Formats: sequence, structure tokens, C-alpha cells
Amino acid sequence: PCPLCLSQYGLVFDAGSTHTALYIYRWPADKENGTGIVSQVEACTVSGPGISSYADSPAGAGASLKPCLDKAMKIVPAEQQRETPTYLGATAGMRLLRERNSTKAEQVFAEVAKAIGESPVDFRGARILTGNEEGSFGWITVNYLLETLVKFSFAEKWEHPQDTEVLGALDLGGASTQITFQPGVTIEDKNTSVFFRLYGTNYSLYTHSYLCYGQTQALKRLLAALHQVPQPLQISHPCYPSGYQENITMAELYDSPCVHAPSAPSPAQVLTVTGTGDPEVCSSAIQKLFNFSCGANRMCGFNGVYQPPVRGQFFAFAGFYYTFHFLNLTSQQSLNDVNSTVQTFCKKSWAELVKTFPQQKGYLHTYCSVAMYILTLLLDGYKFNRNTWSSIRFCRQAANTDIGWTLGFMLNFTNMIPTEALEHVKGHQPSLWAGAVSLIVLAIV
Repeated sequence: PCPLCLSQYGLVFDAGSTHTALYIYRWPADKENGTGIVSQVEACTVSGPGISSYADSPAGAGASLKPCLDKAMKIVPAEQQRETPTYLGATAGMRLLRERNSTKAEQVFAEVAKAIGESPVDFRGARILTGNEEGSFGWITVNYLLETLVKFSFAEKWEHPQDTEVLGALDLGGASTQITFQPGVTIEDKNTSVFFRLYGTNYSLYTHSYLCYGQTQALKRLLAALHQVPQPLQISHPCYPSGYQENITMAELYDSPCVHAPSAPSPAQVLTVTGTGDPEVCSSAIQKLFNFSCGANRMCGFNGVYQPPVRGQFFAFAGFYYTFHFLNLTSQQSLNDVNSTVQTFCKKSWAELVKTFPQQKGYLHTYCSVAMYILTLLLDGYKFNRNTWSSIRFCRQAANTDIGWTLGFMLNFTNMIPTEALEHVKGHQPSLWAGAVSLIVLAIV
């Protein structure tokens, strides 16, 4: 690494199902193995949809990244760019594309790699994260930023903080959702367990990612479920506000592997979706997207997936945060307050909503369904209840850094979290110590 540089940089593209963002991180160059010091300098949102949307025009996926790369090259000093580690991680949108057509997925990756490869950075590859990686890197990010893994003590060394409980992570994307926490029991299903040794401490975590249960795909599946009723060209939607209407083609509705098309959908056929604003009917329609029965004496989340009881404090970020922030529900309100706020919002007519939130028109009609979906997912799916609800904090950032998997991913792949505890003595360079020791030895000799 650059001997005179004060800072080093790292870049991570988060290629999600609905959009891509580039995160630019910085840390002091002399603290290669330190901690608690990586900070986010900038987050750049790539315009346009997620890279999986470019399946039929892969070159467009590469081109879309250019403006954010250019922005990063203005931030990272020119003499350091060639050694700036750069990664692209793709999540559930690309998992679904790979399932549907692996050749197209590879073409998208080839174009993305080509575009990043043309920048003067140390590009270390584009890959699809597994659901377990996405969940556990999000968990590392949260706990790193909140210093539950390691802290700089009064004795001036990095120590494992005593009596701090690690935090759980709840992530909601467009195509998948993840839950990760340290349970109080032994994990019975090895597919849901991940083990880390960080700073001399062992962590055995429960993690699971539910594909097709991210908010965009869940709303698609809800719409498709409402469509499978006798009236083929009219859909009445209890989660959309009354007075709201939109047209959508069969092709748009059934374009995802998460949605099972009826035997012969005629793609060009147009469906009219009409909101009815009925929270009770909405809630029961959303419940039907899940299978909550667990089978014989097994602890589970939903769809028969093993899950121990939730334990400890949780940070809920990404989609969980954005919808609750819009509804002003991010300041630890009680479950009763949350329920009544969501009910009230869901009963408002389209005319009322447009008048109250004129700027929000694009997604305004979906907030009720997403809020209802989040409540169903957290309470019936992940099995939070009245007592444990208060342990969830809805946050977008911690320590001025976005919460998500990207920071944990970079810390892991640049080996910035040592497995063994750090014995840092502050203020002296190792070379000075070595010099002093040899002088003393010489003197004695």
C-alpha cells in the first residue's frame, strides 16, 4: 500500500433487484488491522433499474455504472486509485435471473465487469451473494458500526466489550428478506447457521434469507393472488386506496419467477386494478402469501423453515426503515400505536393521500400494502410479539454510514476484521519500538 497516504479507500457496488448503489469507504492507512474506523464517504445511486433488468440488453447494465464510477474517481486521489479494492455484489434480483436464465445472468456480469475494469481501480470481481452471506454481512455491518464486536478501551487497546449483547439484523430488499441473530439455543438446522470468529470471540448465528419475500416481489405475488378470481380483467385491491386505479398488462404481472402464471396468460391483455382501501381484507390477503404452519413440534418462521425464538435487540433497515419512516413510525412506537397508524393510513382515499403527499406520487399507492406486509412478516413470520416488538429499532444509518451488507462484505474480503483479538498500543510505530529494543539490547551487550 501507498507509504505516504493518510487514507485508504474501498468501493462496493450493491446491485439490488430494483436499483444499484455504490458505497465509497475510507479508513486510516496506518490502521490496516484496526477497527471502528472505516467510514462511509459517499453513497452514489446508479440511475435506472437493477442490473437484472438488463437481461435483454446487458451492455446497458455496464453503462449504467459509469457515472457513479466517475464520481468515485473524483473522490479517491489519483495516485491511490489503482490500489483501491472494488467489488460488486448482486443479491436476489440476480439470483432470480440466474434461476430463470443463467446465460443472460452471465452476460450481465460480463458487461458489468468490463465497465468496472475500465476504471483505474483494483477490481476484485462481481458475484452473486448467497442469502446467508447477505444476511450475515448485514449483521457484521450493524455490529461493527455499533461497536458491539470490539471497542477501543481506556487502557488504549482494542478489547471485546464486556456485557454488550450483539444486535440482530433485519433486512428487507426488493426480492428477498433476511433475518440474522445470535440465538440463545443451539441451532438445529445447519443450513441456517453461520459461524464467525471475530477479534478473538466466537459467534454462532442463525440466518435465513427468504427469496421472493422482498417487498417488490411480495406485492407482485399479492396482485397475482388477487387476480386468480373469476373476473379475469378486473382486480379489486384491498390494500390500494379507494379511488385509485391503474392498468397493467398480463406480461407485467407474470414476468417474475416468484409469480406463478395461470395456465395460459395472454401477455398483451390489460387488467384494471382498482383500490378498495380495506385494511382487514388487505391483511388477510397478505397472510395467504405465507404458510405459517410449522409441522410437528418444530420451531419455525414460515414456509416450514426452522427458526429459533428471536432474542436480543434488532436493527431493521432498508425496506423496513423506508416505509416506517414515511409513516413516522421510526421512534420506537408501541405495537398498538403502529397498528393504529397503519390502519388509519390504509383507510385514506386516493384523493386524500395525493393532497397530503403531493411529492410522493410514484409509490404512494403501495405504502399501505408494504406496511401491512412488514407487520405480517415481523409478527406472524419472524414471530415477534407485543413484548419483543420494542426490541426492534428501525434505522437507515449508524455512525453516518448506511446499514446494509456492503460494509460487512468489504471488511470481510479485505481481511479488516482479524480473527484474533487485537493488542494495539496507541501512538508508537512498530519500527520505533524495534529500534528502541535493539538499542537497549546493544547497550546491554
